Parts: sequence; C-alpha cells; structure tokens
Amino acid sequence: VKIKQGNEFLILAKSRLSVLEGEYEIVEEFKGEKLIGLNYRPLYPYTKNLINKEEENKLNNAYKIYEASFVTTEDGTGVVHIAPMYGQDDFDLGNKVGLPKHHLVELDGHFVKGTDFLSGRFVRDEEVAVDIIKDLAGKNLLYKKEKVEHTYPHCWRCKTALIYYARDSWYIKMSKLRDRMVKENQDINWEPSYIKDGRFGDWLSDVKDWAISRERYWGTPLPVWTCPACNKKNVVGSLAELSERSQKPSNSYLIMRHGQAENNIGDVVLDNDQDLPLTDTGRKQIEESLEKTPLPGIDIVISSPYVRARQTAEIVCQKINYPLDKIIYDERIGEAKISSSFVGKEKTDFKEYYDNGFLDNPLQKEGDGESFQELVKRVGDFIYDTDSKYQNKKILIVGHHCATRAMNFVSQGLSFEEISSLNDTLGFWQNAEIKEFKFKPLPHNRNYELDLHRPYIDEYPLFCSCGEKLTRSKEVMDVWLDSGSMPFAQNHYPFSTKDIAYPADFISEGIDQTRGWFYTLHAVGTIMGRGKAFRNVICLGLLLDAKGKKMSKSVGNVVDPWEMTNKYGVDTLRLWMYSVNQPGEPKNFDEKTVSELNNKFFNLLYNVLAFYELYRDKDLENNEKVDSKNVLDLWILSRLTELTKEVTINMDLYKLMEPTRAIKLFIDDLSTWYLRRSRDRIKEGNKEAKKTLYFILKNLAKLIAPLSPFSAEDIWQRLKIKDEDEESVHLASWFKTDIFDEDIVKEMAEVREVVTLGLQARQRASIPVRQPLSVLNIKKYLFKQGFIDIVKEELNIKEVQFEEGGELDVALNIEITPELKEEGNYRELVRAIQDLRKKEGLNPNDLIVLEVETTNDGQKLIDKFKDNFLKSVMANGIDFKENDGEEILIDQYKFLIKVCK
Repeated sequence: VKIKQGNEFLILAKSRLSVLEGEYEIVEEFKGEKLIGLNYRPLYPYTKNLINKEEENKLNNAYKIYEASFVTTEDGTGVVHIAPMYGQDDFDLGNKVGLPKHHLVELDGHFVKGTDFLSGRFVRDEEVAVDIIKDLAGKNLLYKKEKVEHTYPHCWRCKTALIYYARDSWYIKMSKLRDRMVKENQDINWEPSYIKDGRFGDWLSDVKDWAISRERYWGTPLPVWTCPACNKKNVVGSLAELSERSQKPSNSYLIMRHGQAENNIGDVVLDNDQDLPLTDTGRKQIEESLEKTPLPGIDIVISSPYVRARQTAEIVCQKINYPLDKIIYDERIGEAKISSSFVGKEKTDFKEYYDNGFLDNPLQKEGDGESFQELVKRVGDFIYDTDSKYQNKKILIVGHHCATRAMNFVSQGLSFEEISSLNDTLGFWQNAEIKEFKFKPLPHNRNYELDLHRPYIDEYPLFCSCGEKLTRSKEVMDVWLDSGSMPFAQNHYPFSTKDIAYPADFISEGIDQTRGWFYTLHAVGTIMGRGKAFRNVICLGLLLDAKGKKMSKSVGNVVDPWEMTNKYGVDTLRLWMYSVNQPGEPKNFDEKTVSELNNKFFNLLYNVLAFYELYRDKDLENNEKVDSKNVLDLWILSRLTELTKEVTINMDLYKLMEPTRAIKLFIDDLSTWYLRRSRDRIKEGNKEAKKTLYFILKNLAKLIAPLSPFSAEDIWQRLKIKDEDEESVHLASWFKTDIFDEDIVKEMAEVREVVTLGLQARQRASIPVRQPLSVLNIKKYLFKQGFIDIVKEELNIKEVQFEEGGELDVALNIEITPELKEEGNYRELVRAIQDLRKKEGLNPNDLIVLEVETTNDGQKLIDKFKDNFLKSVMANGIDFKENDGEEILIDQYKFLIKVCK
C-alpha cells in the first residue's frame, strides 16, 4: 500500500500497517512486484564513494529494489535494506543480481575511512547506534525508533559477540561432482542404514562447493603462488616442482671423506678430538681415489680442522695445484663429538650406537656426546652459509663420515621422524671416497628439517616463467581437507610406490562426522577419481547425560570416563554402548544401567567360569566336538550354534546391538538354566557335563572377543590348551559348529514356559518349591522323558500328566499328603544346613560332620532320608548328641545343629 501521512508518502506491506503511528490515508494498493526494478536514494552513499574499479560496472545494479523470499511480513514493513557483505541471505541475493561487494567495516569491527562520522568507530558501540539515529532524524529520514530483541552470533568457546562477514575463499567445485558422490554412496553399507539416504544422502544431494582455504597462521599452506607482473597463478604439486620453480643452483659440490686414520683401526675407541693422523694406508687411499676421480677446476677447498682431514686436504691440494694457504678450515664440518664413556673401551658398544642408535634416536645423545640433531644443526648452518656466500663456484668439502651423512640429511629435505638405521638413505662414505653432493636450498625449520609450513614456505623464493618473484596466497588449507586426504597422504600418494589400502573396509565415528570426516573422505576420494573411501561405516550417536542433556563442564553433568573405567572396566562400558540402543541413536549415560549390565553379563559369565574351575578336570579338556546324549548338554550346544549364526550374520552386517543382546541372553540361559540344572552332575564328576561346559566357555570367548576383547582374552588364557591353542583368542579362528537340533531348542523353550507357569501356580497357592507335590497336568505340549525329568525337578513334582488341548494350560494338584509333607520338611532341613555351611565360610567341596540334637521324630526324619541327606549337605557323618549349635525349627520339628569341618 501507498499511504499519505501529513505531507509524506510511505510504502509498506498492507499487513504491516500496524507499525504506523497517527492518522493516515491509503492512496493506492498494488502488488509488490510493481516496485521491482525501481531505483531509490540510499540513506548513506558510502559504497558508491568507496567502490573499487573492478566493481564499478556493478554500480548500475546498486540501489534498486529486488524481490527476495527471505523478506517476510511477520515483522518490519515488508521492505528491507540489505548488506551483501554481512549476511548469508543478503550475500546470495547480491551474487544473484550482481551487486557490488565492498566492505565498509574492517576485520576488527571498525568502520573504514571514508564513512564520514562513522570512520574508525566500533560497529557494536551503543553510541554509534544513537549517533546514526540522530543523524537520520536530523536529515528527516527517521520515521520512528524502537528496540528489538533478536538472536546474535557468539563464539561458542569464549562467548564473544561475532559479526557476519563475507571473506574471499578458495573453493573446490564439489557441485560438479554431486551425481558421482551420490552414486558412490549407494554402495556403502551404513549402520544405522537410514543415515545413507538420510543425514548423509541429503547432504550429498544438496552439496555446496567446498571452501578449502582459511585465514589462519598454522595449517597446510595453500600451494598457490601468484605473479605480480603477469598475474599468472602457479599451483605447486610436489617437492620436485617446488624445487624447479626456485632459483637454479649456482655452486657445485664434491665431498671427500678423509683417508684412513689411527681412529679407524684397532679395537679401542679413540677420542675424536685427539690429533689422529693418517696411516700409510690412508695416504695410499687418497692417491688411489684421486686417480679414480680427478678434481679439475676446483675453485674452493673447505676442510674440517681435524688432523686427519687437514692432512687429506693438503695431499689433495698438492695434487691439483691448489694453494695450501687458501684452504678454508671450518669447525662446523668436524666429526660428531663422541661420548667420553666410549673412549678407551672396545668398539663393540660404540659401533652399535653409531650404526643404529644415532639414527634411531636422533634427538637423544649418549652422555656428553653430540646427538644427530645437534650435528645436523651445525652442518646445516655451514652448507647454507657457504651456498649463500659463493656464486658459480666448484667447491670441494673434506670431512668425516657422520658429518657428511648429516649434510646429506639437509640436502634431501628429510625429517628426524622418517630416518632410521633400518631405512638408511643418508649414504655411506669409504675412507678417501669422493662423491658429488647435490645441494639446493629447501624450506626448512631451525633444525634443517624439511618444513613446508609457515613461515618457512613463505620465505622460500619461487619465480614465474616471466622471471618475476612469486607471492604465495596467504591462506592455509581447511584442516578437514587434511583429514579427508588421510588414505592417500598417509602413504605419500602418488609419490610413494607403496599401494594404498583403498577403500577402507570399515570406519567408525560420531554422527556429527556425516558432514565432517565421513564427507571429506568421500569427497577427496571422488576428487581423486577413486570413488568411495570406505565400504562399511558405523555411525555413532552422541553421549548425553542420564536425562538426555548434552554433557558440559559448565553445567556440571560431565561423566569422568576414567572413574567409570576403573569402576566397571572398559569391556562393560563398551558393551553398554553396543547394547543400550542402535549405534546412531543418542545414548543417555545412566550409571545404574551400566551396573545392571555388568551384573547380568560379566558377573554371570564369571560365576559360570568360577564354578567350572572349581570342579575342573584338565584331562577332559580338548577341542573335539562333545558327544553327549543328555538333553541339557544337547540344548546348550544347540543354543551356542544358534547364537554363533546370529552373531556372525549381524557382525558381517556391522550391526552391534543385536549380537550383544543375543550374547547377553545366552549367558543368562547358560547360568540360570543350564548350569543350575547341571550343577549336581558337574559336582559328581559327569564327564559329558564337564566337557560341554568347557566347550561352551572356550568358544563363547571367541564370540565375545570382538565386543569385549579383554574379558574374552582373560577367559581364553584360563582355558587354552598349551601347545595346541593359539596364544591369544584374537588369533584364533572364528567359531563354527553344526551341533544344532531345532527340536531340542523348541522343546526346551516349551519346558521353560511350563516351568514358569508352574512356579506361578505354586506362588498363587503359597506352596514353596521345596514342598513336593503329586501331579502336574499339562495341556497342549507333550514332552520326551528327558524333558519330563527337568519339569519334575524344577517344580518338585512326582508325576507329570499330559492332555490334548489347543491352548497351553498348567494345573497343579496342591493336595499335600503326610508323605509329601515329610519330604518337604526334609528338604527344608537340607536348605537350613546349606545356610549354616555358608555362614561358616565353607567351600562347596569341604566335607563336614554334623552334630545334631533333636527329638525322636526329628531323628526318624533324618534317618529316613539319610543317604541323600549326607550327600546333599556334603557330610560324612552325623552325631546325635547335645551341642551348642544353631536352633532350626521346621514345622513340628526342632533341631540344634552344629557344623564341623
């Protein structure tokens, strides 16, 4: 709408008329598109006044009205000014319509010169805002003023207020590779699977060009140099290319090692600083070397001041007619200073150190000797000084073996991390040997290691083909480019001949890396024409506190991982991560759930192991398949096969929650069903039961090894067979077995279902399990004899009857006859004595003698069940006599019982 208010006309969105104050008249209504393309007079014309020549052609596009979807009628007037250099939406529109780009604010947040009363002032000062309002009011350009709250960017580390600021950047045009990246992603197995076409797929589908440069000091320097004369840009792609673009070497060098001297012979170490002259053999070596390698045209001779080097240099100079008084002696190319601890002793340790330790530990020195790093430093000083001092000279250097190798280190552009006695690239000089020494300055740090970072790279002069000195772009590379280049860079691709392992079989990181490492790996692999960088990826959810809030030191809800590790062990924490939910989901860390997992997984498992070790018979232990007819043994072996298949299938798909939960369920079955039902058999020495339990534990260690590696290794070390099994469970073959009977697994599940219902029926009738009952009637299922025995023992039933029926029903005969009551009392007595054994701290295998004081009825009860009674409580005798034992009351019976080991 166009409205008239007083003598002024105003234009604004019709829905925003509420911003007006006082009376007004609507003069005209029209669509906003009518305004598009109209020019307007700017409030401040600073951009026009300060524009650079490159942007002058865009001035015609400035100060016009454009349409933009980001302008709404929820607030304001429906018409806004934009600042293309200080907001993303504004910048995008400016690019689209070709607006000039010029900063009116410096990087430090102060207005640039040429902005009138604003020059040099900080943009966020409140006084600046007040002065702008006053200035607008003074020019009659202010309608009204009001305070508006809005969100503002702040540094997440130090909370400093920030300014949106358009910066120049170098880009990789990833938008051209979008389709290829999307296609390659389809062949990656993502866990969770929804990440592929969700978070990661969406990112690829809308991929932006990659801003790879950063205006920071430290980082991988952007390898782009620009010629100030011809404006040609030069991208350097290798160390060789860097060297080619630098100044051509003007000097040529030859290095000669001194001839044999007294320190080179004999079995005792001599002090390098002593006057150690040449031997007759050494003089002869020099003569022979000069015949083999003549030295014409030598301009300069530089020698170590050591006697053996001096004498060598003098002999050479006499042969080539070089004036002896012109020889330059430089201490910096003297031999490595050796530790006084070697002097006067046999050469064995000395040779071991200088053949191996000198390079393997280049930063360390032996005693008062000199480290290889220190040797490189002084030799590097020498060669760089010499090369800068002379031009177009042929220079002979006479020195020593170690010092010469250090000079080779400098010339090759190595680092101390990459040298070793096993991979020695520094060469070896025989006595009196002469070799050409190729030297060209390289970017290096103060220790003369090759260093392509700032400031060394920027100090290294490169030249354009036109002869002008080049200037490197000031930026460094985005560190994410480094991370994405990892598969290639770690093997120095493409310069190394070593094959790269590509793509990776498996990687894993947090879900936030879908736009970080996962993406940069994928992007760099596509840029390099090698496709996807990984075949399988597990994408992990973030760890939150127990209430689902992000952990923060300032909030005080951070969990100390070391405290949890020391309390529960790393395997428990690892399994908690695997089993609490799917990998990609956020994980609320509640210590109670960790403790619960520890109890239900590791405590149960180690209780089973401890029971086995208590009754262990190593003569029965082997890796053969167990041959047993017992239904419990066949069932647990079938369950192990079933578990193995489930774990294998899921692990092959890089799923973690499913196999972890399956193993947890199996351990519960092993402990609370198999072992509890087999306890007496194992105590009695049943071979099949012991073999079965050993077989189960041994192979269960293999199944849990990828998920809980330390516990698996511990169990393996306890159970492995010497000279037969692999040293570690992690070197053993994956467990495979065909011991599977589907019918047994199904029938045992039905048995457990019946037992559960039977126990519930006992509970409803308030009849404890120790009280025998006569009959259990089962409708629907029909069990084989071995399973019937289990039901009878579990529910303490004398007889099981079956009845046809569609739905499962379990009925107990709860009538208790005198005979059943008597047997129930006997079982209560056994339980009470077992409790006494525990109070006395006895082990299950400890034999006891019982002293019992009771009535005639009590003695009759014991005598009736005596054989089973003695066996059940591990007693080898009963004395019925007065004692000071513990009183036990069972029904109408009274006992005083004392347990004696």
